[in-house]
Parts: sequence; C-alpha cells; structure tokens
Amino acid sequence: MDETATAPDPYDYPRHWEADVVLSDGGTVHLRPITPDDAEKLLAFHGRLSERTRYFRYFGPYPRMPRRDLVRFSTVDHADRVAFTALLGDDIVAVGRYDRLGGGGSAEVAFVVEDAHQGRGLGSILLEHLAAAARERGLSRFTAEVLAENGKMVRVFRDAGYKVSRAFEEGVLHLEFDIDPTEESLEVARAREQAAEARSVHNLLHPRSVAVIGASTDRTKIGHAVLANLLTGDFSGPVYPVNAEHRSVRGVRAYPSVLDIPDDVDLAVVAVPAARVDDVMDACLAKGVKALVVVTSGFGETGESGLSAERRLTVEARAHGMRVVGPNALGVLNTDPAVRLNATLAPTLPVAGRTGFFCQSGALGTAILATAAERGLGLSTFVSAGNRADVSGNDLLQYWETDPATDVVLLYLESFGNPRKFARLARRLGRTKPIVAVKSGRHAVTPALAATSVPVDEASVQALFEQAGVIRVESLAQLFDTALLLAHQPLPAGPRVAVVGNSTAIGLLAADTALAQGLELACDPVDVGSQAGPEVFAAAVRDALDNPDADALVVVFVPPLAVPGAAFARALRDVVRDNATKPIASTFLAVEGVPDELAVPGPGGAPGRGSVPSYPSPERAVLALARVTRYARWRSAPQGRFTRPGGTDREAAQALVGSLRLDETGEVRVDDDTAVRLLACYGVEVVPFRVVGSADDAVRAAEELGYPVALKSTDDRLRHRTDLLGVRLDLSAEEAVRSAYAMLAEVSDQRDVYVQRMAPKGISCVLGLQDDPSFGTLVSFGLSGLVSDLLGDRAYRAVPLTDADAAALVRAPKAAPLLAGYRGDEPADLPALQDLVLRLAALAEDLPEVRELALEPVLASAAGAYVSSARVTLGPPPSRHDTGPRRLRSPGGVR
Repeated sequence: MDETATAPDPYDYPRHWEADVVLSDGGTVHLRPITPDDAEKLLAFHGRLSERTRYFRYFGPYPRMPRRDLVRFSTVDHADRVAFTALLGDDIVAVGRYDRLGGGGSAEVAFVVEDAHQGRGLGSILLEHLAAAARERGLSRFTAEVLAENGKMVRVFRDAGYKVSRAFEEGVLHLEFDIDPTEESLEVARAREQAAEARSVHNLLHPRSVAVIGASTDRTKIGHAVLANLLTGDFSGPVYPVNAEHRSVRGVRAYPSVLDIPDDVDLAVVAVPAARVDDVMDACLAKGVKALVVVTSGFGETGESGLSAERRLTVEARAHGMRVVGPNALGVLNTDPAVRLNATLAPTLPVAGRTGFFCQSGALGTAILATAAERGLGLSTFVSAGNRADVSGNDLLQYWETDPATDVVLLYLESFGNPRKFARLARRLGRTKPIVAVKSGRHAVTPALAATSVPVDEASVQALFEQAGVIRVESLAQLFDTALLLAHQPLPAGPRVAVVGNSTAIGLLAADTALAQGLELACDPVDVGSQAGPEVFAAAVRDALDNPDADALVVVFVPPLAVPGAAFARALRDVVRDNATKPIASTFLAVEGVPDELAVPGPGGAPGRGSVPSYPSPERAVLALARVTRYARWRSAPQGRFTRPGGTDREAAQALVGSLRLDETGEVRVDDDTAVRLLACYGVEVVPFRVVGSADDAVRAAEELGYPVALKSTDDRLRHRTDLLGVRLDLSAEEAVRSAYAMLAEVSDQRDVYVQRMAPKGISCVLGLQDDPSFGTLVSFGLSGLVSDLLGDRAYRAVPLTDADAAALVRAPKAAPLLAGYRGDEPADLPALQDLVLRLAALAEDLPEVRELALEPVLASAAGAYVSSARVTLGPPPSRHDTGPRRLRSPGGVR
C-alpha cells in the first residue's frame, strides 16, 4: 500500500489562519502556516539568527540546520503539528509552532524571532494565533520548555494572561497553561491591539519626512495641490517632490524616483495615474516607506478590475510593513504645531483644535474642512480614507482613545468594515470622549466600499450606536451643531434647562423645543426685554447659571437698535468666564459658529474651552443641547457588568445542538421538544404544554396539566393573529376543552393542537434573537400587538450584553411604560424580564448555530415573566467578526 496516498497535504491549511497583523511599533507582517516551499526561506532565517538566539531556541549552539531538520520543520500536517511564519516582504522574521504530545489534548509550543525584530510583539501574536489554531484542532493545553535565562520568552508566556504553572529543573523552566481564553487573556490581547493600531496611525500622522510622488508643475493637477498644501502648511520636516521630468517643483528640488531620495521617507503621498501605482508601490517598498496616502482614483470605485488592483496594493503594502490610506482619498491632516501636516487636497483648513474627524468620502472631505473653518471648529487630526482599503475608522478610534490632543471624535461613515469591532471600540472610547457620527449609505454604497463592507440594516445601526453611546445625527449640519457644543462647553449634569433672552417669542420657541426633546424647564423663560442693556442682560444670565435647579442654559438674543451687539457679547463672555460648569448654547446675532466676541482664545488662537457657540435658530441650539444631554446621561450611567445568569449548562446545550448534525444546506426550524430542552439548558422554562390530536387527548392533557388551560392551533398563522382566531383561553372544564378543540380543528384543518396550562395574566411581550451578518446576534424586545408591529416598536441590543444593557432594553420601546404600572396598573416584574434577556444573550454567545429565536408571547406580570411559546431556527454558524486572535481586516473582504 502506498502510505503517502493518505498522508496529510502539507499545503492544505485553513485559509482563515492567514492574517495581516499590526506589531507594537505600528508596522505590519503577514502571518500564515508554513509549507514545504518555505524551506529555503527558513534556512535563510536560521542563518540570520544570532548565536544567543539560536542557543535560547535549541538549547545548544546549532549553527547549521541539517537537511532532515529543515524538511521536518517546514513540513507539517496543520493538525497535530502546526507552524506559523511571520513574513516581512519575502523574508521570514519569526516562526512559532506546536507539536501534539501523544494523542491527548496537550501540545508543546515554541517560537523564535529574528534578532532585528525582537521587541515588536511577534512572540505574543504567534502565541495567540497558535492557541486559536490549537483550539480548533481539539487541544486545550500548551506546555513549553524555556531556559531560565531567556527572560524575554518567559515574559511572553507570563504576560499573555493565561494561568501559567511552572516548575524549575537544571536551569530549565517547564511551563503549562490552559489555552481557553480567559478574561485576563482577552483583556491583554485587546490592550495590545489598541496600542499597536494606535501606534500605526500615530506613525501615519507624525511623519518626519514626506514624499509627493507625482508632484506636478501643472497647477491643475492633484500632485501640485498636495505639494502646495504641504509647503503652505509649513510641514515641520523635509518635503521631497518626485517628478521624473523636472529638476524642481515649486522651487523645491525634485527626484526622478523615490529611490533617488537620499534620506529616509516616512510618508509618501501618491498622486500618479492608477496605471502607474504598481511601479510606484515597488519603489516605495524597496525604499522602506512606512505609510502611503493614495489620493489617486481609478481603483475599487470603478469596478472589479480596479478592486483587484486595490487589493493587490493593500496586500503588498501590509506584507512589507506599510499602512495605506485610500485609494481615492482626500488625504490626512495633523494641526499639531510640532508637525503641521497638511497632506490633503483641501485648499481651506480649519484652525488647530481638539476635535478628530474621520471621513470616508474624499469629495465630501473638502466641504467638511471648509465648513469646520467657517464655523470655528478647530481640528486636531483629519483622515479621509476614500475606498478604505486598509486604514479605517476603527484604526482612528484606537488612535484617538489615547491621543492627548483630541477630546471629541467626529465620523462620517458610509459603511462598516467590521461593525462588531466598531461597537467594542466606540463603547470604550465613548466613556471618555464623545463620538458624533453621520451614517449615510442607508440604501446604497459605492462598489469600492461595498466590496470591503458588510450589510447592516437600520435596526442594527441604531442598536449599535445606542449601546455604544454614539451620538447619531442625520446631516453634516447637525454634526457640526453638536460638535461645537461638545468642543467648547462642559457636559450637562442633567436635563433641566433655563432659557434667557430679550425676546419672548424666541424664548418660547426654545422652551417648546426643549420640552419636545425630553428636556425639562428649570424655570419659566426669562425675558429681560428688548430695551435692556448689557448689564441687565448679563445679570439675568448670571442668575440662571447660579440657579441650582438648572443644568444648562440657552441664551436667545436679538440685537437692539440702540446698543451694539458686541457690548452684550462682552458682558455674556465675562459671566461665562466666571461660571464654566454648565453648558451654554446661544442664538447670538443668529451667527452660525463661534463669534469672535464669544470666543475664549485657546492654543494657537482657535476658540477654546469656554467659548459660547451660536446657532442661527433657537431650535438648532436646543437640538444640539438635547443630543449632548442624552450622551451625558449615557456616559454617567453605570456601565454594567458582563454577567452570566446562574443555572445555565453550556456543555449540555452544545451537545444537544451537536447531536442534530447540522449541515451546510441551510437553516432548519427545530421541533417543540428540542426547543424546550435547549431553553431549559439556560434556565428558561416554557409554560407546560402537550400536543394532542383528538378531543379526548385534549381533555386528558388538560387534567394532567391542571385547569384552567389554553388551546392553541399548531399553525403559527392562526396562533399569533390579533383576533385570537387560533387560540382559546381560560378553559376550566371538560366541555369547554372539547368545544374549543372542535372549533380549532375546524378553522385550521389540522387535528393537532397545543394544550397549555394558563399562565398568570400579564402584558404580552416578544423577545428574540436574530443573527445579523454584520456583527453577530441581536437581542430584540417589544410588546406584542398590531400597533407595535406596524410602528416597528422594537428595541435591539448586540451580544454580549451587560446587566445595564438588559435593563435598558426592556425599557426602550415606546410602549414600555405599560410595563411600569401605567395609569395605576400593577407594574410587571421587570427584573424577571431582564433575567430572561441575559439568559438569551448567554445562549446566543454559546451557540452561534442559533440563527433565530422567538419567545412569543412572554406574559409579563407582577408574578414574573412566563414564556408561552418558543420558535428556534438553527443553521451553520455564521462568520464571527472581531473574534479570535488579533488581525487586520482582510483586503478581500471582512474578517
């Protein structure tokens, strides 16, 4: 027999094991399983290792790798023996591997990193990916032998967040640890991810030198505009025009190629036609450029051929340690006085400030920057990512979280590349820095963004933003309205608003809008009269600010004819300077932005904290204040804990789902018995019932269950009708059961019916799980009924849920006050509903095969929450974005 016929294919490995990863210094490498074709690269890698590194890895000199070892190390089965290589360009810079010990669940793990790349976090990344692969192959434990003097390697294991046991013998440490993720290991991985991705964006926005490839002497070309903007902005480092036809551009020496530049190049702005970008890319890779901003169009937005070129560009860049903004980008901006980077096509720039802005649209970016300048909103940094082939909004969220120069984050989003990750990052960032977002692309996005995005319906977007504390607005005008208040004024401590002005009509408009937005009036609107002078006006403002019942102030001002408005502005500014603890929004002179008279100078001369923003109408001022107030309430609310209810049995549930032998053919609705058993694994009890096929059986079932009972049609179309055509309730005797059975059999043409014990009367609710292809499972909640269905009165939250999320979910629908004792009714047991929500969330986390689940109706009463019916649909597990070891989004799609 030919034994090689059944031998594992050393080239056949799971493709999802490949990944681009960001290192601790912000550079990137490509990670993939080793194959026999890597033998020569592995030999060269071994030759570049120092004697000390080889000694630490092999416990001896091992100067040369014999051919038999080379074959053994480069030929693995990707199951019991797995090895990953980290590649920078064509060179292996690190190798990690595990070998199963015997036939059990343990494996020995080891890795080695080239000396020049040690200290970049490669060891911890290899450990994460090896552990994930091992878990897929049924392993649960790693062991490692490490020389006691190899402190760096010991730290990799010690700092990974696993519970490591160790034994010491003859200078060797024997380490053992379970590889199932722990809270600590996940926290460690997330912290390292944040630091690495933030560093990669920092490198992009803080270059020491910039090359403009395609710098043109033609003023109509984008290459000329980028160079002119860099020079006009007075970039702090050298700028190198690259132009093969001219010796200088705008009086600056030009170079035929980036390779001819004598010094290092940190950032290259590419402004050549799309057909030439491949050649430019080769030169940048050879030069060792660290980041690219590609303003050139003609890529993914043009169709499949352009998208293929875009993917090729991204793959090559990451493989050589480089990040890419674009293609089809407007550029990047950093107003830090120590950097002064304007690598954009925008002719008009805002002043320096403390607001970061991410925009996907290059064309819209110009208008955004111009509007920010017009309205006096200073920016710290700005990135227009265009087709977003590599650097995305998630990368910027990582950066801004730890950027000391940014206090407010603005986003213009057309699509999501990894919504699960966005939700996680936004929720964390929003606790310290407000995020304001416009989400367009509700019905269509460009082909370039669609190719690297996932569909997200409106319910999911709303759930994502609400849960993460993101302030969602509908337009750029609303975005700037909100940003001006956040950038210059403190957050309100509550919803109580005072209104002060010199016009009764305008004051009433402000008050009406405040009440319509759920705010409260701290007092009646104060009108000082149209003839009041600056001193009287200022005194009224001071009294309102001193009012302990007021959390915020709206100042409405119509300029009188006799006294210049500037005098009132100075008086108002003096009052505000003395009391800067409550936010103020104004309609001063109907100016849009921050008038000079109400500006408090900040660093660089931009309006700073304490400046009073003005709006052209009182409605816009109050709407901005209402959004900020809702955010402040979210931010000050308890964050909640990720908690798992007691009485759950994950192993039993997984075994039950595994026994159903799901295949790839599609989804299947499970039978009632399986649904009940599955829910019971999570402590969810369905009110006892029987399925019967005759009147006699119905009577016997009723006697077993205990009167009173309900009879329900097995036809969902009848059972959930609002006229209860398929349901008969409160049956207390045999004759009533027989009569109800006959009627149901007649209307449904089915002999089978449910006989169920009557639950305590309560308000009918619907709880459910639905798989969202974008970011996992949503938990939904609403009240049953035609009106709720018609109006879409459902609330959603994304898994995982905290206890605070569960509490907010059951209170979120517009009809939820009915559960709290509306008009004197007895309130329902809301904690019981919250517990039910958390149990469904735990089920969703444990069982990705659950594609849809509905508990309908759930009867909520003072006695508890009673589940009357359950529907469960199972299917192949969906892809789980933002799970597993650290990786960048795939250039070919979302991962």
